[in-house]
Amino acid sequence: MIGTERTTARSRLRSSSPEPDADSLHESSDRGTGRSKHRNSIPSFKNVKIKVLLAITFLFITLFLIRHIVNSVAEPRLPRVATPFPAPKIMDLPQFQGEHKESLYWGTYRPHLYLGIRARTPQSLMAGLMWIGVKDGSNHLRHVCRHEDELSAYGWIKHNGRDYGHQVLVDHGLILTTEFLKSNGDGSGYGGDWAVRIDVQIDKSKWNEEFGKGGQLFFYLADEGGNVLDVGREKLNIRESSLLASGSRTDIGDWQLHLKSTDDLKLHYSGFHTPHFHNLSDLVEEKLASQTRNHAQMQLSDSSDDSPNVLVFQIVGGFPFTTDIALISGTDSDNSSVEDRVNSLTGASLSNELKYKEQAFDEKIEKTFNLAEKVDSESISVGKAAVGNLLGGIGYFYGQSKIAQSRTLNHREHDAYISYWPAELYTAVPCRPIFPRGFLWDEGFHQLVIWRWDIHISLDIIGHWLDLMNIDGWIPREQILGAEALSKIPEEYVPQHPTNANPPTLFLALSGIVNSLKNNEFNAMERSEISLFLECAFSRLEAWFQWLNKTQSGEQMSSYYWRGRDNGTTVELNLNPQTLSSGLDDYPRASHPSSDERHLDLRCWVLLAAQCMHSIEGLLNKGTEPEKNYGSTVKLLSDQESLNKMHFDDAYGAYFDFGNHTEKVRLEWKELKAENNHVTRQLVREVLESPVLRLVPHIGYVNFFPFMGKIIPSGSWILEKQLELISNRSLLWSDYGLRSLATTRSQRTL
Repeated sequence: MIGTERTTARSRLRSSSPEPDADSLHESSDRGTGRSKHRNSIPSFKNVKIKVLLAITFLFITLFLIRHIVNSVAEPRLPRVATPFPAPKIMDLPQFQGEHKESLYWGTYRPHLYLGIRARTPQSLMAGLMWIGVKDGSNHLRHVCRHEDELSAYGWIKHNGRDYGHQVLVDHGLILTTEFLKSNGDGSGYGGDWAVRIDVQIDKSKWNEEFGKGGQLFFYLADEGGNVLDVGREKLNIRESSLLASGSRTDIGDWQLHLKSTDDLKLHYSGFHTPHFHNLSDLVEEKLASQTRNHAQMQLSDSSDDSPNVLVFQIVGGFPFTTDIALISGTDSDNSSVEDRVNSLTGASLSNELKYKEQAFDEKIEKTFNLAEKVDSESISVGKAAVGNLLGGIGYFYGQSKIAQSRTLNHREHDAYISYWPAELYTAVPCRPIFPRGFLWDEGFHQLVIWRWDIHISLDIIGHWLDLMNIDGWIPREQILGAEALSKIPEEYVPQHPTNANPPTLFLALSGIVNSLKNNEFNAMERSEISLFLECAFSRLEAWFQWLNKTQSGEQMSSYYWRGRDNGTTVELNLNPQTLSSGLDDYPRASHPSSDERHLDLRCWVLLAAQCMHSIEGLLNKGTEPEKNYGSTVKLLSDQESLNKMHFDDAYGAYFDFGNHTEKVRLEWKELKAENNHVTRQLVREVLESPVLRLVPHIGYVNFFPFMGKIIPSGSWILEKQLELISNRSLLWSDYGLRSLATTRSQRTL
């Protein structure tokens, strides 16, 4: 049709300009006599204009295409899964700026280390502690928290999450106490100054003098931004000068690191230039090994690479000894008063300030949790350590999550992945040696304690998590951000699957905060900040709920099942495929994953989220949209008849999961050939009976979600039956709390 239109247009053009006859041509020729010069110049001028016009047009089109190509390369269209949620970031709220942000700038934000300090910025000046411990008669360098180090104890027994911490580490007869303190006085740079006191003792009953009569510490600074670090002097001597190192950064200005001690200490150092910071202990070990081979001395070289961005200081002292190390920021300011600030963060002044902070921590523990009325003194110490280690384990991370492109879950194969946008995360961590990074469902439980301790820190953490939401309302459940986090996890577990959810436990914390807000348990400023936070967060919370409610729904109305169970493998460490997305990884679900499953716990989690959204909606006076009627969802999922029909067993008096299941499953050792024909012995799951759709007959945490969610009516016989099961010592009850799974459940292995 286009060609026909063009022909017609040309025909119309020709018909509107009739061909001249002979007379007109003759007339034209006569008129042109004597004017041929001018007439000949006119067509030439027209040709020039046309050529120029065509050239300009061609140039314009070329430039447009080049710009389009460049923009396409520079700003590629993001895959939907890696597109941020289209709303203002919560962390841009004014309440998270200014004094609040600066007060949390420095901290013990490297929880995977026995002692690690950094700032809440992507490229930070970092500090850390290493030491030489003795195990089985051999020297070992300690740095990263590891179970294989076999420390008798370590952890923050007191920490306020802001500017104070007290930690004890017991390493085979060697006892280290580390204390952390922050100060933001006159003349300080951004974020203030900080100090660390390290006390080294030995338990003589466990320490063999053959191991030595002194200890060796290694305290280091590393600049992720690549800024050069200057050593204080070529030969360090604390009797002559306390200055260890200095440098300059755009965030904190000029800075200095000082060391003071009343003990007789010897110092050595080494400087390194490296782009990698997750393996600093390897650099130190290699340097010590080289020095031992070449000079028969296990000490650093007192030399440095060119332009070092890592400085390691070896501190050697006879038992016992104590050293104070202080970082002073903003030393380039007119009123920096460096010497006075060093003195205030070392020696007697530091002792007094640490004692004051410890007392304040004890008083706040009692005021917040009223432990003295509830438990004995020994239990109070345990409670303090639990709170202290939780707060001391808060970390700051920066990087890009890896998102799996495959919809199938197979941890034994390397999935293709795309990168999430670069993001920061301020969060507590579930376990410093094994899981020193953010986990979505763990964080909700952490916040049940943290919001009661410090609502500002809690909202900061929750805000960071919600800002990780993508355009669909999905949040990656495990946050593996940066090289240090990546170094602690097998590669096959790194990619996150955008089909998989995680229990929305942040709603647990938000429910508690909203209820306390309604009960006027916060001061005026806190009430205002919480309300502003909820207003800003509402669209994200709404998207999160809608994503969870839609993507995890089951075959029947008001049924749900966790995505992500691997139904294609027989090589298992468990009888049934794991359900990592549920948080209860190896809890026994249906033996054969399918879309027919109905997971009891997930239904209850969705109900909790709907209840919280309904409560926040009312608090903020939000209008109810028909497709987002949280009150209706609460009513639907609270319906006892519907719940019982899907999950209740009348004979047993308990709620269960439902799915394609058989109990006739066992694990058997078999020899399997790998790709290179290498034979390995592995546990292989054997199914001895075909599965059928049924309730999954296992008693444990999952069965009591309706009880925990207060769904069961108070007068129901089902509630009485639930209490009987919980208190049954032959099943679940123990001297140490409730077992996660009844003792009647055993794994069958041949």
